Amino acid sequence: MTANPFAALGLPVRPDLTDEQVRAAWRQIAAATHPDRPDGGDLARYTAASAAYAELRTGWGRSEACADLAAQASAAAQDPDTAPLPAIPAHPPPPRPPAGTRPAPPLAALTRLPTRVRHGRPLRLLLRAVTAAVLALAVLQLIPGSPAAPADITALALWFVLTCRKDLAPPPDQ
Repeated sequence: MTANPFAALGLPVRPDLTDEQVRAAWRQIAAATHPDRPDGGDLARYTAASAAYAELRTGWGRSEACADLAAQASAAAQDPDTAPLPAIPAHPPPPRPPAGTRPAPPLAALTRLPTRVRHGRPLRLLLRAVTAAVLALAVLQLIPGSPAAPADITALALWFVLTCRKDLAPPPDQ
């Protein structure tokens, strides 16, 4: 993977790019550099563009890539021994809510959860949940009453919570 997947596709570093903009940039590079072209193409550039497209093809991936680039830039600014990274354009902060409005309560995220599941990868999420449940039942059958059983079940629940984020669609405000 390249240090800057946006640069590999010739796109500006912005998380609000559309899926179609990213796909069009990848298709243009892929058509010009594919190894099956009569001139042999450019395998290195094609591979870099394909890896960048895999990273940026979803809104969540674009947000994560922007965050990673910003973190790299701030780390480079703090450590003068590292080579300078390309400048990342500053994005204006999100607009503040008008005065007198209250922020959404923490439980508002739970109300958006069904939509995130539906627009994400619900079958993979279901497979993760079934896997965690089956393994938890197996732990209870194999080592009932053992002090390790609650720890194993807690570890399975933690695994499910930490890995299910990959199968959810990004929050609407990102």
